[in-house]
Amino acid sequence: MTFKPAALLALLTTACNPNVNSERDAARAYLGLEAGITRAVNLGMDGYNSASSANIAPQIADGDLGGTMTVTGQVDQGQSDNKELRLQVALVGYLDDTTDGDTPFAIIYDTDPTAPPELDVSLRGIPDGTLEATLAGDFAMTNDLEGVVTLDLAITSEIEAGPDGIGVVQKAGTAQVTGTATSGFGSYDVNLQ
Repeated sequence: MTFKPAALLALLTTACNPNVNSERDAARAYLGLEAGITRAVNLGMDGYNSASSANIAPQIADGDLGGTMTVTGQVDQGQSDNKELRLQVALVGYLDDTTDGDTPFAIIYDTDPTAPPELDVSLRGIPDGTLEATLAGDFAMTNDLEGVVTLDLAITSEIEAGPDGIGVVQKAGTAQVTGTATSGFGSYDVNLQ
């Protein structure tokens, strides 16, 4: 997902924060994972494409700047143009290249291996339909934000056929994310489009 409207960018700063304690920090806690959420959905789709049963083999990818993401879970089988993916997302030292305009900020994420966040994805009208997803779980953050944040997000976007008509990808510029980021300082709204 790539969507960073001017109104959101105006909210972001480069100051380090000890924990999520404002809606600006909540947006940053999500934005640090924005590319990672797209990566997790794509890894789930890769697992679906290669699955011979409902369970997908672990799909692993590196963060842009470091660490790893491992996606496991179950996917619907069959020929329907509607699919459900129930995924678990594990992060170890995960860091993507994230900027606020021209200024980079860096948040490193780790998840509890015994309780990875859940990413549930519903695809409707494949290949030219919609994606609805929820991401829920705890993320330990270090660097520009510190501490544990609990994300509870709803993600929607349009989908389209992938390159050369293979697979399905999110349609650029159509994603919307709403929900909350909760830390020891309270719960803050995330509302990005």
